[in-house]
Amino acid sequence: MSKVKINLRGEEKEFESGVTPAQIAASISEGLARMAVCGKIGDNLVDLNLPITKDCDLTIITTKDPEYIKIMRHSCAHVLAQAIKSLYPTAQLSIGPATDEGYYYDIDFKSQVTPEDLPKIEAEMQRIIKVNFPIVRSEISKKDAIKLMKKNDEPYKVEILEGIPDDQTVTIYTQGEFFDLCRGPHLKSTGLIKAFKLTKLAGAYWRGDSKNKMLTRIYGVCFEKKSELDEYFVKLEEAKARDHRKLGKDLGIFMFNDLVGRGLPMWLPNGFILRKTLNDYIVDKELALGYKHVMTPSIGSVDLYKTSGHWDHYKDDMFPAMKLDEEEYVLRPMNCPHHMMIFKSALHSYKDLPLRIAEIANDFRYEASGSLCGIERTRAFTQNDSHIFCTPEQIKEEVDGVIKLILDVYKDFGFKEYQFRLSLRDKNNTEKYFGNDALWEKSEKALRDILVANGAEFYEAAGEAAFYGPKIDVQVKSALGHEVTLSTIQLDYQLPERFELEYANENNQKERPVVIHRAILGSLDRFVAFVLEETKGILPTWLAPVQIKVINVSEKSEAYAKKVYEELNKAGLRVESDFRSEKVGYKIRQAQLEKIPYMLVLGENEIANKTISVRKRNGEETKDVLLKDFEKSIKEEIQDRKL
Repeated sequence: MSKVKINLRGEEKEFESGVTPAQIAASISEGLARMAVCGKIGDNLVDLNLPITKDCDLTIITTKDPEYIKIMRHSCAHVLAQAIKSLYPTAQLSIGPATDEGYYYDIDFKSQVTPEDLPKIEAEMQRIIKVNFPIVRSEISKKDAIKLMKKNDEPYKVEILEGIPDDQTVTIYTQGEFFDLCRGPHLKSTGLIKAFKLTKLAGAYWRGDSKNKMLTRIYGVCFEKKSELDEYFVKLEEAKARDHRKLGKDLGIFMFNDLVGRGLPMWLPNGFILRKTLNDYIVDKELALGYKHVMTPSIGSVDLYKTSGHWDHYKDDMFPAMKLDEEEYVLRPMNCPHHMMIFKSALHSYKDLPLRIAEIANDFRYEASGSLCGIERTRAFTQNDSHIFCTPEQIKEEVDGVIKLILDVYKDFGFKEYQFRLSLRDKNNTEKYFGNDALWEKSEKALRDILVANGAEFYEAAGEAAFYGPKIDVQVKSALGHEVTLSTIQLDYQLPERFELEYANENNQKERPVVIHRAILGSLDRFVAFVLEETKGILPTWLAPVQIKVINVSEKSEAYAKKVYEELNKAGLRVESDFRSEKVGYKIRQAQLEKIPYMLVLGENEIANKTISVRKRNGEETKDVLLKDFEKSIKEEIQDRKL
């Protein structure tokens, strides 16, 4: 019998051909064999009982390895499918993969299934787990697999099989009377699944194609311990409390209406004030740093985007062209082409550079309906955008300046967990980028050198570059553990070439400038979503749409309360009043729900003492405060942007 050489953790061993990872684990130690879940050959996870017939590098994956949880979730998806077939024999199965948080299975039910049916399905899953069916792998030919699936009325499995080469064998996994087409690997038995829960139903087109039938997707989660399952649902409740869509509605920040259009946010009075505050904040910082703010149209000609290259590389994400007379226009998806034309409209010397053109600009992208998410991802949004036109010698200093501005902003907002990502092009798929290899190498090296020179910790990500150049993305970790791109710096040699931009150098010769695209707050819409979720809507006083609510205790104190309100309003503070004929406790609770930083509760004692009672939204209260002292204190808090 032939031999195979297997490299195990750097040690090469020889085995009989056809040996399985389970047998290899047993030959090493009984403990390893008991803990073994599957093998790993290269990057591929393989079943413990897979015969190994070629030389390879093998890792034995155990319950202590990160891959274990994914395998357990995949097996839980099969338990879900088995429960479905037990309860709904006419249901037809499609696919059921593991996901980052759990698993799902897409099913074609012949009778209606609702969320109220999930407990019944869970109970059947518990029975299957308790029986502890062995999960057995077997190989059969494609032809026999198609016969098997046709016999059992599984048309989706047949369609999957028909896309496989005729000479290829496939694997079937069996647990009890249930079997499923799957490449595996899986746990040894169903009883190894310890803690799971079905979470929701959703619709899903077969193979993600809207032309195909809509199937029912059942989602679930699975963990090694019940305590981890409980912790997951605690985090889920925390996520619901932080969801910017709920907060935006509760706090009167924004709204959507399908009659207006999906993905098109409408900013309500509180939202307008919040956006204006952010707008003024970043514009003031930029003006102080020498940025020149402009205003350009929200549409542009198709020829503009053909010149920039966006038409060839980005038109599928743009709204369709509008033909007017003999011209075609589109809603702009980004601002760089307009800014290129502003630069080109005048003669420039090297002494004029760097020229920092900035804009708070409205942009439009036709995002897929499935990707729309509150104001985090929309079809109409506003960018804090800028393009810095500079000489090659100025690149480092300008990028350094942008990084310092980003860090200054993050300090103001209390962002502490973030890292830099150097986003590069995918060298194996260069068709989606334009420009030549030399310019790409030059751009990528320049940004890498700047990050190294700054001592910044960063990682590289191929395929994340813009189509015209590499970029530095700042990945900020949210309160829920998600990584969000807030700020970006892009280096661009390409657009100056396409627009034939020029400046006169020291010898009065024409040269191409370099363009640095940068966004600090990025999309204002996404930034607001992030800040709402970070703070649970408890915005710092300087950012809060309403900073103070003046509340009278009764009609007797209404006149005094009005005077206090007028004084604060005159002082430029964002103040509202609540003089309704409601109980004072009700009005205080309402202001707390609105997450207003300060409530001034004014009654007969305050009138007599010519003072105010200051109540913070956390319930902390201070009585007998002089109005002028409060006004001074809150102005200092706003000026210092205290968090």
